Amino acid sequence: MDLDVNFVRNQFPAFSENSLKNKAFFENAGGSYACGQVINRLNRFYNEKKVQPYGAFEASISGGNEMDEARVGLARYLGVKDSEVSFGPSTTQNTYVLAQAFGEWLVPGNAIIVTNQDHEANTGSWRRLSNRGVQIKEWKVNKETGELNIEDLENLLDDDVKLVCFPHCSNIVAHINPVKEIVSRAHSAGAYACVDGVSYAPHGLPNVDEIGADIYLFSSYKTYGPHQGIMVIREILAELLPNQGHYFNEKFLNKKFTPAGPDHAQIAACAGIVEYFDALAAHHSISLSEAPIMVHKLLRNYEKKLLEPLLDYIKTKNSARLLGPSDASKRAPTVALDLKCNSFEVAKKLSDLNILAGGDDFYAVRLLEALGVDIAHGALRLSFVHYTNEEEVKAVIQALDEVL
Repeated sequence: MDLDVNFVRNQFPAFSENSLKNKAFFENAGGSYACGQVINRLNRFYNEKKVQPYGAFEASISGGNEMDEARVGLARYLGVKDSEVSFGPSTTQNTYVLAQAFGEWLVPGNAIIVTNQDHEANTGSWRRLSNRGVQIKEWKVNKETGELNIEDLENLLDDDVKLVCFPHCSNIVAHINPVKEIVSRAHSAGAYACVDGVSYAPHGLPNVDEIGADIYLFSSYKTYGPHQGIMVIREILAELLPNQGHYFNEKFLNKKFTPAGPDHAQIAACAGIVEYFDALAAHHSISLSEAPIMVHKLLRNYEKKLLEPLLDYIKTKNSARLLGPSDASKRAPTVALDLKCNSFEVAKKLSDLNILAGGDDFYAVRLLEALGVDIAHGALRLSFVHYTNEEEVKAVIQALDEVL
C-alpha cells in the first residue's frame, strides 16, 4: 500500500500558507506542522468551551468530553488503558516530575541507568537524583556509530538497578533502538524501563503494551498537534510511585503526575491527532481496528523510501560525515551531519535556497561530544516526516550540493 501524500498534505494548512509556499520544511524533529483537525479543535475550544471543564453546564461538560476524547483516542493508538495516559506542558517537564517521584521512592544505593545518546530531557533530571544518593550508571554509545550496544547494558545491570532510561531513537543518530529487547532485559534484571519516544513517535505511534515499556514519553507538537507532553505510565508502576499532584487526586492515575493545572484546550485539541490518523486510515481503506498498526506501517514504509536517496547522496560527500547508520531501514528520517564548520551558518545558506533546516547541538551535547563533534559548530540536521514529498527531497539534495 502506497501513502497518498497529496491527501496527506491537504490535511495540513501550512502547505496552503503563502509565507511557507515553495519552502521545503526539513526541521520536523524540532516540531511538526499541525494538522487541520488539531487547529480546528483548538479554535473551537477557545471559541465555544474556554471554561473550567467537567462542570454542570453544557460548555463545561462538552469541554471535558473533548479532553476525554483525546485521552481515549491516544490510548487506542498506544495500546494502553486511557487512565495510563497523562498530559503535561512538555516532555521535559513530565520527565522532571517523574524523576521527583522516583527520587522519593528510591533509597540511597539504588541505581538508574541513563545513556549519552539521549536528548538532555531524558537524562538530566535522572542524573540529578545522584544528589539524593541514587547511583547513576551511564550506558555509553559506540563512539564511531553512535549506537547503543545491548551487551554493554548487560554489564551495567545488577540488583541495584531499578530503572533504565533510554530513547526509542536519538534526535541525532536516529538509530531505532531494539526497544522490546532492551525492556525485556531490564525487566529480567528487576528494573523498570522509561522510553523517550519524542524522536520516534512522529513516524508512527508505537503499541506501548507490545514493546513492554513501563513509561513512554513523547511530544504532541512533534506529532502534528499542540505543544503538550504526553506520557504513558503503566498502572502497576503508577500505583507504586508517590503522588506528585494534589493529595485528593492521588486516586486518579492521569492526575497523579500532573502537579499543575493542565492546558485544557490543548489537551482537547490532541484529539485532532487521532482524528487525523483515523482519516488517514479511512482514506487508505484501513479499518478502525487495524488503524494503529497499519497507519504506523504506512508512514514508516513511505519515509524509508524517501530517505534512501538522501542517504545515498550523503555517502558521496567527503565534506559531510553522517551521524548514525546509513541504512534507511535502521533509522528514522532525521539526518544529522558533521560538517566541520558552523552548522547554523550552513542552515542559513540553505534557507536562502528555500530549504528550512537546523544547525545546533539540539540538546544532545553529551552525544555530540562522544561522537567527536565540535559543539561550537554543532550539527546540520535535516529531518522530515510523511507529509514531505519526493520533490522536496530532490530539492534538499540539490541545495546541499550547492552549499557543500
